[in-house]
Amino acid sequence: MEGVHVESDASAFRDCFSLAWKNPYVLRLAFSAGIGGLLFGYDTGVISGALLYIRDDFKSVDRKTVLQESIVSMAVAGAIIGAAIGGWLNDRFGRRTAILIADFLFFIGAVVMASAPNPALLIVGRVFVGLGVGMASMTAPLYISEASPAKIRGALVSTNGFLITGGQFLSYLINLAFTKVSKGPGTWRWMLGVAGIPALLQFILMLLLPESPRWLFRKGREEEAKTILRRIYSADEVEAEIQALKESVETEIREIGSSNKISIIELFKTKTVRRGLIAGVGLQVFQQFVGINTVMYYSPTIVQLAGIASNQTALLLSLVTAGLNTLGSIVSIYFIDRTGRKKLLIISLCGVIISLGLLSAVFHETTSHSPLVSPIETSHFTNYTCPDYSSARNSAAWDCMKCLKSSSPDCGFCASKVDKLLPGACLISNDTTKDTCHVEHRLWYTRGCPSKYGWLALTGLALYIIFFSPGMGTVPWIVNSEIYPLRYRGVCGGIAATANWISNLIVAQSFLSLTQAIGTSWTFLIFGVISVVALIFVLIYVPETKGLPIEEVEKMLELRALHFKFWEKRRKTLEKSQAL
Repeated sequence: MEGVHVESDASAFRDCFSLAWKNPYVLRLAFSAGIGGLLFGYDTGVISGALLYIRDDFKSVDRKTVLQESIVSMAVAGAIIGAAIGGWLNDRFGRRTAILIADFLFFIGAVVMASAPNPALLIVGRVFVGLGVGMASMTAPLYISEASPAKIRGALVSTNGFLITGGQFLSYLINLAFTKVSKGPGTWRWMLGVAGIPALLQFILMLLLPESPRWLFRKGREEEAKTILRRIYSADEVEAEIQALKESVETEIREIGSSNKISIIELFKTKTVRRGLIAGVGLQVFQQFVGINTVMYYSPTIVQLAGIASNQTALLLSLVTAGLNTLGSIVSIYFIDRTGRKKLLIISLCGVIISLGLLSAVFHETTSHSPLVSPIETSHFTNYTCPDYSSARNSAAWDCMKCLKSSSPDCGFCASKVDKLLPGACLISNDTTKDTCHVEHRLWYTRGCPSKYGWLALTGLALYIIFFSPGMGTVPWIVNSEIYPLRYRGVCGGIAATANWISNLIVAQSFLSLTQAIGTSWTFLIFGVISVVALIFVLIYVPETKGLPIEEVEKMLELRALHFKFWEKRRKTLEKSQAL
């Protein structure tokens, strides 16, 4: 199984656009499959805004927190199942078929959600959408990877990451637009239902595109695979690629047999698969556990925790966050085949660690230096005083944070009219009190407190996204699309994607509980410690696959030792291993 090494240097990004101009067929394959990423991103972002309107239309949802959590989390639960089933579907029926099934499920889910007469049916629609998203999340990068020339494979797979972040940005934009132009019943139906359009578009485009050539070759349909490869590769490269692919499949069948059945025991007994799974699954788990989806799901909440009182301002700033995420994925397209996967991960994690440290310090200062509660200011609002404050023996020691932690009933902080950092009033939290506070041109706080450090928190948030997106945001999906041997690629990709969605669910469900239990500062500090562990993991377990044809990655894993000196040229290291 001798692969052809392709150098990926500073010209990789230029090569991508040059090839797209000369051979638009390759770009068509990548963007058609990448629409699955757009669906993935749109769905994860749109629900935060849609839920506000769902609560208005269905009073049972407004009254029951469990229904709100179910509407959000059932899509993630569906994605876990979709990713698990998707691995088997990919290996059994092909990458293209799996994408078509994902589109069908997503479209059905969008229609069900848009027409749901009650919360129960809305949740059913969310499950269908989740199944489609989970399936597409692991299939789209796999299809793009297997249909891309080696020297620009990373850049093309990064288009999937760009479309994920682009979908999130689009969802925040639509959320913000609807907060301005429509407040009537049924607004959320349009927000959720519009996602069916790109799903239908991708379904039509994928019907016109071929199956993955590598999957066809593995299934013995060699002539079909060769025809597709000749459309993807230039005339001077295609024969070497066909020969490398042929030898890879022949070696695999000779060693393992042609059986289609794959057992879990077999996965872990095969050294290359085991090493690939450790790297691939580890990256997917750490992608979630360094806290990215807490930032994307709860960015308006985090902005408010930093002391920004206005809902609309919080939404606007969360739109900026989503925009930075999209910009980061464009940066990834440029650097992924120039810098390499591993170096990009290391730079990304170093930046994430610094950003989380800054966020932790800022929130510590914000909570420990919040404005005091003034008895004079509080008494100004007759009949609205917070009961816990009125009955407290040491009310003189109360500050804004102590006020917001009152829960019988919930209380809010009405800032001073003169300066929001001066002592304010602790009042019962309800719409009447909020309106009374606003009438006097004061700011009303229920999540975070006024702070002079708020801009630093926004800086930390922006830095976090800028560093996370080009590396930890896109590289785990790229590595998982190219690191596994052909026979196991679908199943292993499904395992890794399932691990990602399970981690996503754990982090998303625990973030607000953690902030309430131990505080926002300690929560971000925990994410920072996990990021340090992730950095050590990447240094030791993740190989560099930049510029390697997919068939050569398997050989590299077979020979590879633990690689601490990540700055060394990978080819030099590989040649040393071969010489031993």
